Amino acid sequence: MSDADRKPLQPLYLLADSQLLFWKHRGRPLLEAALDGLARDTRLSAAYIGASNGDRPEFYDIFEAAMDAIGIPDRRMIDSSFGPADRTFLEGAQLIVLAGGDVRLGWMTFEETGMRDLVLDRYTRGAILVGISAGAVQLGRYGIVESPKSAATELLDVFNLVPAVVDTHDEQADWARLSRAIASLDGAATGLGIPSGGAVVVHTDNTIEPLRRPAHEFRYEGAHVAHSLLPAEAGD
Repeated sequence: MSDADRKPLQPLYLLADSQLLFWKHRGRPLLEAALDGLARDTRLSAAYIGASNGDRPEFYDIFEAAMDAIGIPDRRMIDSSFGPADRTFLEGAQLIVLAGGDVRLGWMTFEETGMRDLVLDRYTRGAILVGISAGAVQLGRYGIVESPKSAATELLDVFNLVPAVVDTHDEQADWARLSRAIASLDGAATGLGIPSGGAVVVHTDNTIEPLRRPAHEFRYEGAHVAHSLLPAEAGD
C-alpha cells in the first residue's frame, strides 16, 4: 500500500452487546460521534459481517435500525459465502461491524474467505471497526475458546488490533475464563473484560476508554493474576 492510500487510523469500538449501538454518549449515539473522524466528501457506507452468528437475519435487523438512527442508508449484510458483490461492498465500507456469536466460527470464516485480510486493509485505510461481543473478542490479541469436552482454555490468534485479550459479559462467572487465560500466558498479555451493557473505545495510542460500565483489567503479577477496575463515563 502506498502512503497516499493510508488514512489516519480510527479508534476501535468494542461493545459487550448490541444495545450499545443505540446508546448515547454526550448526547449523541455512540457511532454517530465515531463518524466525526471520517471525511464526509463521499457517501458513507456500513458493512455488517454476520459470520460469527451464521448470518442470522434478526441480528442484521438490529444493525439496520442502528444505521437508521445515525443516518447511513447505504449498508449491507456481508454473507459468510463472501461473493463478489459482498467483497466489492466491503472494499468501500467506512464502517464495519463484526457481529456477536461464536468466536471460532466467525474467525474460521474470516480466514477461509479472505475477509480477514480485507478487514485489516480497510482498517489501515481509515475505516471504523466495531466489534459486538464475539466481534469485540476478535479484535483483541487472542480469542478465548472453551471446549465442552475439556476444562482447558484454548487461545485463538485473532486480529490483534487491541493489545489485550478481550472477553465480554462474563461478570456472573467473575471473569474466571479471562483470568485463566491471562495466567496461562505468564505475563505475555493483559486481559480486558467488558461487562454486559458496557463498551470500550481503544484509541490509536492504545489508551482504553470504558463507557457506561467499568471495564475489568487483568494483569499477571508474579505468581498471581491481579484484577482491577477501569472507571467508565456514564453517558446518557
